[in-house]
Amino acid sequence: GKGGSMETAGEAINRRSVRRLNSIYQHCHHHATVESSVDATQCASSSASSSTKLYDHSQSTGAHLRKHWDAPAAFDVSAMGHLLDHDNHEMRTQLREFLRDPVYFGEYDISLRDQREVSLKRLDKICKSRRFISVRDFASNPKRIFAAHELLGMSDGSAATKMTVQFNLFGGTVLKLGTERHHKLLLDGIDSLDAIGCFALTELGYGNNAVEMETTAEYDEKTDEFVIHTPTTVAQKYWITNSAVHARWSVVFAHMIIKGKDYGVHAFLCRIRNDDHSIVKGVRVEDMGMKIGMNGVDNGKLWFDHVRVPRLNLLDAHTQVEKGGVFKSVIGSARARFLAVADQLLSGRICIASMLLGGAKVGLVVAVRYAASRLCVGPTGKSDTPILAYQLQQRAIMPLIAATYAMNFGLAHVKDFFEIATIGKLKTDPNAQKWLVILCCALKPLVTWHGEEVASICRERCGGQGYLACNRLGEGIGGAHAGMTAEGDNAVLMQKVSKELLDTLRSGNLELLASDAAAPGDDLSKLPVLQFLIERRFANKLTGLGMTLSEKMSSGTGIFPVWMEQESDAVQGAARAFGESVNVQQFAKVIEATTDVSLKTTLEKLGTLYALYCIERDLGWFLTNEILTLKQGEQIGNESRRLCADLALQALHLVSAFGVSDSMVQAPIALDWQKFNLTDNKGEPITYLRNEQTL
Repeated sequence: GKGGSMETAGEAINRRSVRRLNSIYQHCHHHATVESSVDATQCASSSASSSTKLYDHSQSTGAHLRKHWDAPAAFDVSAMGHLLDHDNHEMRTQLREFLRDPVYFGEYDISLRDQREVSLKRLDKICKSRRFISVRDFASNPKRIFAAHELLGMSDGSAATKMTVQFNLFGGTVLKLGTERHHKLLLDGIDSLDAIGCFALTELGYGNNAVEMETTAEYDEKTDEFVIHTPTTVAQKYWITNSAVHARWSVVFAHMIIKGKDYGVHAFLCRIRNDDHSIVKGVRVEDMGMKIGMNGVDNGKLWFDHVRVPRLNLLDAHTQVEKGGVFKSVIGSARARFLAVADQLLSGRICIASMLLGGAKVGLVVAVRYAASRLCVGPTGKSDTPILAYQLQQRAIMPLIAATYAMNFGLAHVKDFFEIATIGKLKTDPNAQKWLVILCCALKPLVTWHGEEVASICRERCGGQGYLACNRLGEGIGGAHAGMTAEGDNAVLMQKVSKELLDTLRSGNLELLASDAAAPGDDLSKLPVLQFLIERRFANKLTGLGMTLSEKMSSGTGIFPVWMEQESDAVQGAARAFGESVNVQQFAKVIEATTDVSLKTTLEKLGTLYALYCIERDLGWFLTNEILTLKQGEQIGNESRRLCADLALQALHLVSAFGVSDSMVQAPIALDWQKFNLTDNKGEPITYLRNEQTL
């Protein structure tokens, strides 16, 4: 049967892996013993000194050991990198080279103030070059903006966060909601970072329900001004990036009041600092201080005490107020106007996912490089075996590599769709706009949750070294947690995904896998079979959720208690199933479009491992719903272990394709960690990094 044939294939792979690993050990043993002049007979003797090892850590450098772990690349690493980069290849190459500058080297034992200034300096250097990002790219090449976020996210998550507020939330809002006078005033300064701005939406008492905010902007007909006011403590603007120290401008969201009538939330340009950087009269700025991570970001709280701004400071692309208070808008309802003014949160989710994807790639490069060079106990009882040879390490790291490839391809699809739905052929298609919302709200949580998982697992699998700040896995944890909350709490976004999917299904615009569709076989080592299972899960979970809602509501239960109090697990499960199905579908499309045989073979293995990873983590559902038998459930684990062992020999090449150079990765354990520890470095790698000519 299929189970027996898979076990035979697995055993064959394992035998080849063992032979390859033994060859690696012997090769490393030969070089290490020759270089350290250790007598071979002494190594073989059971009575040898306890200081004699098959590998001599003092002579065999991390780079040397990694070199001998590496099997020959089974694919064109450069071509794989080109595929992963997806777009703006020339710009990406140039920015990677730009990020070699020592200003991007990490410093850790520095004050909160200095952390913020370092991140600003790094962003400013990119902006002053005028080569890599412009707010105007949203109107011509939005994927260029997302690419800049991914690459800067590899070097400094705080600088990338400041970038996303400057260019997406603040700059993008001015570009899209503003008109020519606003563009002339600010766009050039946004690009050069001479006009630093912030995005004052969230309030202390109103996060995910921001439409209920309390801040007001009341029109004063006598002076032709809007008066912006914070009426209560919970109305203060909260978590406002760039506001605590650096921003002079703010886009303030407030209820527009004209002659006592509330026209809903609108966006207003408001200075919070003068040209001399003093605080504007009536504005109160408070620093939020230290956070659990991303401390290069200056988050602040803003209060407005009857601050007056000219009527023309209303960002009025959709809504205009004439002198005297006549209100006009091309958008009919207050709710729709709010969604329009908060539109940059959508692209912001792609920006955050992009920078977190970059961070995940760095974490995996660190963990794999270290695992290929860190020796621990082997068959001889000596410290002669790279920890990457352990199944424990492979089962932890290899699925994360496969998932990173999958997230890469899934997010690339979202970027492509964003472009055609905002500046391309679908920009006036309402169904496309809804689908864009669904995609952005699904992939941002998946990527940021993945970023946290990568950082946490890689930190643990790197042992004590992973706990050192300079090895960068800690910043990945803090950065991922910021991404999980920013631009919409992940779990709340997943509620949005399920709601919109159900609406789309009811309207006849969503085609699901038919309940009687036949699987393309039963070989659980084949991606098409696994893809069928992933799509079956999504279809069943979404339709099941819809049926449950219908049944409970028809019996008199309201939508709120059903959705928020009774069926939350089903809501979250349907949304995650959708997101993972998107990733698997896009992975399959990439494989189908790939003509290079070696590339295609490697991608098939990675895509299969990712699909197995998704199924294995939700195996209880597949078993209890009798989609898989117990025997097949066992096969899922066996096949996953087989692929982890197979792909582990290519691990260094797989992460090399991420395009994270030595100067970008920076973590000593990913470089020559023995050399780094020759001196009293106090956990600061900057001198070591500056001295490494290879960087």
